[in-house]
Amino acid sequence: MHRKSCSLALILVTPLLLGWVQFAHAKKMYRWVDENGRIYFSDVVPPDQVQHKRETRNEKARVLNVVEKAKSPEELEQQKRLEALRKEQEKIIAKQAADDKVLLSTYRSVEDMNRALDNKLTLMTGEKAMLEGNKQRLEQQLLQQQQQAANLERNAQTVPEKLLSEISATRQQIEQNIQEMARYESNKQSVEKEFKASIARFEFLTQGNKAGQSNPINPLTDDAPNQLGLFTCKDAAQCDKAWKIAGEFVYKYANTRHDVDNEKLIMTAAPFNDEDLSLSVSRLDRAGVQEIFLDLRCKASNIGKELCNSEKAQSIRRGFAAYIQLQLASDQ
Repeated sequence: MHRKSCSLALILVTPLLLGWVQFAHAKKMYRWVDENGRIYFSDVVPPDQVQHKRETRNEKARVLNVVEKAKSPEELEQQKRLEALRKEQEKIIAKQAADDKVLLSTYRSVEDMNRALDNKLTLMTGEKAMLEGNKQRLEQQLLQQQQQAANLERNAQTVPEKLLSEISATRQQIEQNIQEMARYESNKQSVEKEFKASIARFEFLTQGNKAGQSNPINPLTDDAPNQLGLFTCKDAAQCDKAWKIAGEFVYKYANTRHDVDNEKLIMTAAPFNDEDLSLSVSRLDRAGVQEIFLDLRCKASNIGKELCNSEKAQSIRRGFAAYIQLQLASDQ
């Protein structure tokens, strides 16, 4: 029995030993594992083995490159959708970078920005005064027209069509004035909101992130897997709530510092070390449907690629939509 066990062990180990002997004489060697778990080393990959994940190693056995296993048609379609989502997110990231550049080149300090806001609001106050003056003038004009019509009626005279048309036109002008006042107030609120967001962003860019590192990564359950990391909103109100939850998710599972946080993009800093995992979410509007897309970034190194391809990283992507759904349900 002992002799039989030794013979079996030699059969399993011999291919590996032969591989290492070849390795010593080759400048480049491929390593792969087939569907049965057998490990191969060779300077040539046979055509019937190209579908497996393989490593390219140098004469010192250092990994130079990794080629992932061949994807199924379903995986290729999923990859196509994922790349499309990433392109949309990259546009948002590029716009944010451009906005940051303009912001830093336009203002020298927060005081400059506050002065610019004050000047903008002063100009808008003049616009408001003009609208209020027009309203008073139109209301006085309408009152005079109505009194003229009332006097004619008291004297049993027919009110001319021209006067009736003028009264109708004045009322329409007053209604337009009311709408312009509403637009003014909305515009003023938007200006103040945008300036406050820009000031906060300027402070972040010039003073750095004082919040420190975010929480370390924790494992997620694999309920309701979503391979794309995509949450589809039912409506705008739900998307507003989901966006806040998505931001919490990013800061909970990324391990790089905060970088961008606005209405379209929430992102942590780019990975610097092999162990860094950066997360980003973008709010997309595709054909009238609002979606929130999560993406992961790792350092462009072999270890970084392995991290992004790891089960831990993929479980974060798969758990994203389920996390939002769970939080939304708990808030009801």
